[in-house]
Amino acid sequence: MVKYSKEPDNPTKSCKARGSDLRVHFKNTREAAHALRKLSLTKAKRYLEDVMAHKQAIPFTRFCRGVGRTAQAKNRNPNGQGRWPVKSAKFILDLLKNAESNAEVKGLDVDALYISHIQVNQAQKQRRRTYRAHGRINPYMSSPCHIELTLSEKEEPVKKEVGSLVKVRSVNYRKYDLLSVLCRHACF
Repeated sequence: MVKYSKEPDNPTKSCKARGSDLRVHFKNTREAAHALRKLSLTKAKRYLEDVMAHKQAIPFTRFCRGVGRTAQAKNRNPNGQGRWPVKSAKFILDLLKNAESNAEVKGLDVDALYISHIQVNQAQKQRRRTYRAHGRINPYMSSPCHIELTLSEKEEPVKKEVGSLVKVRSVNYRKYDLLSVLCRHACF
């Protein structure tokens, strides 16, 4: 069994999925995962399908050097830098579907699920070579990644009763300090 970096707060109301050594770019996948944090399952799936159809862009915030600007990314990122990482979106969408089927097996309400945890880690690089002029050889590396995610049911907040509210009395600290000084002098 593989250890997850963060265990859910309520394991009975959550489900997990992970993929290891996935041959998809780490940087693109990290940005796609960051855009999905705290989204509901249905919104996340719709968003990734729109990314694959180039209807919505993934905003690039950390690995954004040389990334062009687009009007689609301005909705979620002030600098407007964004791309459409189709392969990363496909891998994350497959993991979301896997987690959704895990939730159905557990008997969770699929409509109430949201992404409570998603994380992308770098995997070991795979090495290839490319041949250059004058007999030289340069590395041709790939940057695979590990993805893990947790879906949890949204908890309903407990409502307070109107009659149980207690009025808090404000304390006048000047009087309190004066009384403590007087008590000290009276005791000695």
